[in-house]
Amino acid sequence: MESQYSKVYSGSFIVVQLITQNLEKEGITAIVKDETESARLAGFGTATYGFQELYVHASEKSKAEAVIATTLAEF
Repeated sequence: MESQYSKVYSGSFIVVQLITQNLEKEGITAIVKDETESARLAGFGTATYGFQELYVHASEKSKAEAVIATTLAEF
């Protein structure tokens, strides 16, 4: 099954949270995927602590990428 969401960023928890806040200000809903948290909840460990992936709906990808570029430039 093909997903309607695209990964637009991956990085540390802090940067992902900042980007997510800026996306929400623009009316873009983002999905945060955190393998570390998923592994912890399942009772496993992982070597990539604090690493997250950010996904947005395909129809909002170009607008999200512009917000991400601006956020990273200011960061």
